[in-house]
Amino acid sequence: MNHALRQAMAKAKITEQQLAEKCGVDVKTVNRWLTNPTRVPHARHRWEVCASLGAEEAVLWPSAVRLTLKTGPDREVVQVFPYRSAAPASLWRSLMTNAKSELTNAGYTNYFLWLEHANLGSLLRRKAANGCTVRFLIGDPDDDVTRAREEEESVPLTLSTRIAVTLAELHKLRDVSSIAGRFTNGHVNLSVFRFDDDMIVTPILARRVGHDSPMFHLRREQEDGMFDRFSEHVEELWSRGRDIWEDANHGAP
Repeated sequence: MNHALRQAMAKAKITEQQLAEKCGVDVKTVNRWLTNPTRVPHARHRWEVCASLGAEEAVLWPSAVRLTLKTGPDREVVQVFPYRSAAPASLWRSLMTNAKSELTNAGYTNYFLWLEHANLGSLLRRKAANGCTVRFLIGDPDDDVTRAREEEESVPLTLSTRIAVTLAELHKLRDVSSIAGRFTNGHVNLSVFRFDDDMIVTPILARRVGHDSPMFHLRREQEDGMFDRFSEHVEELWSRGRDIWEDANHGAP
Protein backbone atom coordinates (compact mmCIF):
# COMPACT_ATOMS: atom_id res chain seq x y z
CA MET A 1 0.00 0.00 0.00
CA ASN A 2 1.18 3.51 -0.83
CA HIS A 3 0.47 4.80 2.68
CA ALA A 4 1.67 8.34 1.89
CA LEU A 5 -0.86 8.66 -0.93
CA ARG A 6 -3.63 7.17 1.20
CA GLN A 7 -2.90 9.59 4.05
CA ALA A 8 -2.76 12.57 1.69
CA MET A 9 -6.16 11.62 0.24
CA ALA A 10 -7.64 11.26 3.70
CA LYS A 11 -6.25 14.61 4.79
CA ALA A 12 -7.66 16.29 1.68
CA LYS A 13 -10.95 14.39 2.09
CA ILE A 14 -10.81 13.18 -1.50
CA THR A 15 -12.07 9.73 -2.51
CA GLU A 16 -10.57 7.44 -5.13
CA GLN A 17 -13.41 8.30 -7.52
CA GLN A 18 -12.95 12.05 -7.01
CA LEU A 19 -9.18 11.82 -7.56
CA ALA A 20 -9.73 9.76 -10.69
CA GLU A 21 -12.05 12.44 -12.09
CA LYS A 22 -9.57 15.21 -11.29
CA CYS A 23 -6.78 13.31 -13.06
CA GLY A 24 -8.90 12.13 -15.97
CA VAL A 25 -8.25 8.43 -15.31
CA ASP A 26 -10.31 5.39 -14.37
CA VAL A 27 -10.88 4.77 -10.67
CA LYS A 28 -9.14 1.39 -11.11
CA THR A 29 -5.97 3.28 -12.03
CA VAL A 30 -6.10 5.24 -8.78
CA ASN A 31 -6.64 1.97 -6.93
CA ARG A 32 -3.49 0.55 -8.52
CA TRP A 33 -1.54 3.66 -7.45
CA LEU A 34 -2.66 2.94 -3.90
CA THR A 35 -2.18 -0.81 -3.75
CA ASN A 36 1.12 -1.01 -5.63
CA PRO A 37 3.71 1.30 -4.02
CA THR A 38 6.23 0.58 -6.79
CA ARG A 39 3.81 1.78 -9.47
CA VAL A 40 4.65 5.36 -10.44
CA PRO A 41 2.03 7.32 -12.43
CA HIS A 42 2.94 9.35 -15.50
CA ALA A 43 4.43 12.75 -14.70
CA ARG A 44 1.26 14.58 -15.80
CA HIS A 45 -0.85 12.52 -13.43
CA ARG A 46 1.63 12.99 -10.56
CA TRP A 47 1.32 16.76 -10.99
CA GLU A 48 -2.47 16.55 -10.99
CA VAL A 49 -2.47 14.38 -7.85
CA CYS A 50 -0.07 16.70 -6.00
CA ALA A 51 -2.09 19.78 -6.97
CA SER A 52 -5.37 18.11 -5.97
CA LEU A 53 -4.08 16.88 -2.61
CA GLY A 54 -1.74 19.74 -1.75
CA ALA A 55 1.07 17.20 -1.34
CA GLU A 56 4.71 17.00 -2.46
CA GLU A 57 5.73 14.57 -5.18
CA ALA A 58 8.82 13.60 -3.15
CA VAL A 59 6.52 12.38 -0.36
CA LEU A 60 4.04 10.47 -2.53
CA TRP A 61 6.52 8.94 -5.01
CA PRO A 62 10.11 9.36 -3.74
CA SER A 63 11.42 6.90 -6.33
CA ALA A 64 10.20 9.14 -9.16
CA VAL A 65 12.06 12.11 -7.70
CA ARG A 66 15.27 10.09 -7.31
CA LEU A 67 15.10 9.10 -10.96
CA THR A 68 14.98 12.77 -12.02
CA LEU A 69 17.98 13.87 -9.94
CA LYS A 70 20.80 15.09 -12.15
CA THR A 71 24.41 15.98 -11.45
CA GLY A 72 25.51 17.67 -14.69
CA PRO A 73 24.61 21.00 -16.29
CA ASP A 74 21.18 19.61 -17.18
CA ARG A 75 20.16 19.33 -13.51
CA GLU A 76 18.15 22.53 -13.92
CA VAL A 77 15.76 20.72 -16.28
CA VAL A 78 12.87 19.56 -14.13
CA GLN A 79 10.55 18.31 -16.83
CA VAL A 80 10.10 18.40 -20.61
CA PHE A 81 6.86 18.31 -22.60
CA PRO A 82 6.73 17.79 -26.40
CA TYR A 83 3.79 20.22 -26.54
CA ARG A 84 2.89 23.07 -24.19
CA SER A 85 -0.70 21.84 -24.30
CA ALA A 86 0.47 18.49 -22.84
CA ALA A 87 1.51 20.13 -19.57
CA PRO A 88 -1.18 20.01 -16.86
CA ALA A 89 -2.87 23.30 -16.07
CA SER A 90 -2.15 22.57 -12.40
CA LEU A 91 1.58 23.01 -13.08
CA TRP A 92 1.09 26.58 -14.27
CA ARG A 93 -1.36 27.37 -11.50
CA SER A 94 0.89 26.01 -8.76
CA LEU A 95 3.89 27.95 -10.08
CA MET A 96 1.88 31.18 -10.21
CA THR A 97 0.34 30.59 -6.80
CA ASN A 98 3.65 29.77 -5.12
CA ALA A 99 5.61 32.71 -6.57
CA LYS A 100 6.48 35.18 -3.82
CA SER A 101 8.77 37.83 -5.31
CA GLU A 102 8.67 37.66 -9.12
CA LEU A 103 6.17 36.63 -11.76
CA THR A 104 7.35 37.52 -15.25
CA ASN A 105 5.31 36.56 -18.32
CA ALA A 106 7.38 36.98 -21.46
CA GLY A 107 5.13 35.29 -23.97
CA TYR A 108 4.56 37.19 -27.21
CA THR A 109 0.81 37.41 -26.60
CA ASN A 110 0.28 35.80 -23.13
CA TYR A 111 -3.24 35.23 -24.43
CA PHE A 112 -3.53 31.62 -23.22
CA LEU A 113 -2.92 32.63 -19.59
CA TRP A 114 -6.21 34.53 -19.46
CA LEU A 115 -8.00 31.82 -21.41
CA GLU A 116 -6.86 28.84 -19.32
CA HIS A 117 -6.69 30.29 -15.79
CA ALA A 118 -9.92 31.50 -14.23
CA ASN A 119 -9.77 34.72 -12.20
CA LEU A 120 -6.16 35.33 -13.22
CA GLY A 121 -6.61 39.06 -12.69
CA SER A 122 -7.64 38.50 -9.08
CA LEU A 123 -4.65 36.22 -8.51
CA LEU A 124 -2.27 38.84 -9.92
CA ARG A 125 -3.80 41.51 -7.69
CA ARG A 126 -3.24 39.33 -4.63
CA LYS A 127 0.33 38.62 -5.70
CA ALA A 128 1.04 42.31 -6.15
CA ALA A 129 -0.57 43.18 -2.80
CA ASN A 130 1.77 40.68 -1.11
CA GLY A 131 4.88 42.27 -2.61
CA CYS A 132 5.30 40.18 -5.75
CA THR A 133 6.48 42.05 -8.85
CA VAL A 134 4.32 41.10 -11.85
CA ARG A 135 5.57 41.87 -15.38
CA PHE A 136 4.26 41.20 -18.88
CA LEU A 137 6.54 41.40 -21.91
CA ILE A 138 4.28 41.60 -24.98
CA GLY A 139 4.80 41.77 -28.71
CA ASP A 140 3.95 45.07 -30.37
CA PRO A 141 0.78 44.41 -32.41
CA ASP A 142 1.73 47.11 -34.93
CA ASP A 143 5.29 45.90 -35.51
CA ASP A 144 6.48 44.38 -38.80
CA VAL A 145 7.82 41.39 -36.84
CA THR A 146 4.30 40.68 -35.60
CA ARG A 147 2.82 40.93 -39.07
CA ALA A 148 5.48 38.61 -40.50
CA ARG A 149 4.82 36.04 -37.78
CA GLU A 150 1.07 36.29 -38.41
CA GLU A 151 1.63 35.43 -42.06
CA GLU A 152 3.74 32.43 -41.05
CA GLU A 153 1.22 31.13 -38.51
CA SER A 154 -1.69 31.75 -40.88
CA VAL A 155 -4.42 31.13 -38.28
CA PRO A 156 -7.76 32.99 -37.90
CA LEU A 157 -6.97 34.12 -34.34
CA THR A 158 -4.07 36.39 -35.22
CA LEU A 159 -1.20 37.46 -32.98
CA SER A 160 -2.46 41.04 -32.85
CA THR A 161 -5.91 39.82 -31.78
CA ARG A 162 -4.41 37.65 -29.03
CA ILE A 163 -2.25 40.56 -27.90
CA ALA A 164 -5.36 42.76 -27.76
CA VAL A 165 -6.96 40.32 -25.30
CA THR A 166 -3.96 40.62 -22.96
CA LEU A 167 -3.93 44.41 -23.24
CA ALA A 168 -7.63 44.56 -22.38
CA GLU A 169 -7.07 42.38 -19.30
CA LEU A 170 -4.03 44.40 -18.20
CA HIS A 171 -6.03 47.59 -18.59
CA LYS A 172 -8.23 46.34 -15.73
CA LEU A 173 -5.10 46.09 -13.57
CA ARG A 174 -3.67 49.46 -14.52
CA ASP A 175 -4.28 50.82 -11.02
CA VAL A 176 -1.82 48.30 -9.51
CA SER A 177 1.62 49.93 -9.56
CA SER A 178 3.59 46.68 -9.20
CA ILE A 179 1.98 45.17 -12.32
CA ALA A 180 3.79 46.43 -15.43
CA GLY A 181 3.89 45.69 -19.14
CA ARG A 182 6.22 46.54 -22.01
CA PHE A 183 6.22 46.04 -25.77
CA THR A 184 9.12 44.39 -27.57
CA ASN A 185 9.58 41.97 -30.48
CA GLY A 186 12.76 40.13 -29.48
CA HIS A 187 10.91 37.12 -28.09
CA VAL A 188 8.61 36.37 -31.02
CA ASN A 189 10.11 32.87 -31.28
CA LEU A 190 10.81 32.24 -27.59
CA SER A 191 8.44 32.51 -24.63
CA VAL A 192 9.85 32.65 -21.10
CA PHE A 193 7.77 32.65 -17.90
CA ARG A 194 9.54 33.11 -14.56
CA PHE A 195 8.09 32.26 -11.14
CA ASP A 196 10.85 33.09 -8.60
CA ASP A 197 13.37 30.26 -9.14
CA ASP A 198 11.13 28.23 -11.47
CA MET A 199 10.78 28.93 -15.19
CA ILE A 200 8.80 27.74 -18.19
CA VAL A 201 10.53 28.10 -21.56
CA THR A 202 8.79 27.49 -24.89
CA PRO A 203 10.75 27.77 -28.16
CA ILE A 204 8.23 28.57 -30.90
CA LEU A 205 8.68 26.36 -33.93
CA ALA A 206 8.16 27.38 -37.56
CA ARG A 207 4.49 27.61 -38.53
CA ARG A 208 3.46 26.53 -35.01
CA VAL A 209 1.49 28.46 -32.41
CA GLY A 210 2.51 28.43 -28.75
CA HIS A 211 0.42 25.52 -27.51
CA ASP A 212 1.83 23.31 -30.28
CA SER A 213 5.48 23.97 -29.35
CA PRO A 214 7.75 22.08 -26.91
CA MET A 215 7.98 23.23 -23.29
CA PHE A 216 10.72 23.04 -20.67
CA HIS A 217 10.27 23.42 -16.92
CA LEU A 218 13.52 24.73 -15.39
CA ARG A 219 14.56 25.36 -11.80
CA ARG A 220 17.57 27.50 -10.85
CA GLU A 221 20.33 25.34 -9.37
CA GLN A 222 23.56 27.12 -10.31
CA GLU A 223 25.23 30.36 -11.30
CA ASP A 224 25.23 31.16 -15.03
CA GLY A 225 23.22 28.03 -15.82
CA MET A 226 20.33 27.66 -18.25
CA PHE A 227 17.97 29.44 -15.87
CA ASP A 228 20.23 32.48 -15.57
CA ARG A 229 20.86 32.62 -19.31
CA PHE A 230 17.16 32.78 -20.13
CA SER A 231 16.60 35.25 -17.29
CA GLU A 232 19.29 37.55 -18.69
CA HIS A 233 17.61 37.33 -22.10
CA VAL A 234 14.31 38.52 -20.63
CA GLU A 235 15.97 41.32 -18.63
CA GLU A 236 17.72 42.59 -21.77
CA LEU A 237 14.44 42.68 -23.69
CA TRP A 238 12.70 44.36 -20.76
CA SER A 239 15.36 47.09 -20.67
CA ARG A 240 14.71 47.80 -24.37
CA GLY A 241 10.93 47.63 -24.10
CA ARG A 242 8.37 50.43 -24.33
CA ASP A 243 5.71 50.85 -21.68
CA ILE A 244 2.39 49.52 -22.96
CA TRP A 245 0.61 52.70 -21.83
CA GLU A 246 3.09 54.99 -23.55
CA ASP A 247 0.97 54.98 -26.69
CA ALA A 248 -2.67 55.63 -25.88
CA ASN A 249 -3.69 53.88 -29.09
CA HIS A 250 -2.70 50.56 -27.54
CA GLY A 251 -4.73 51.02 -24.38
CA ALA A 252 -8.16 49.47 -23.98
CA PRO A 253 -11.05 51.94 -24.01
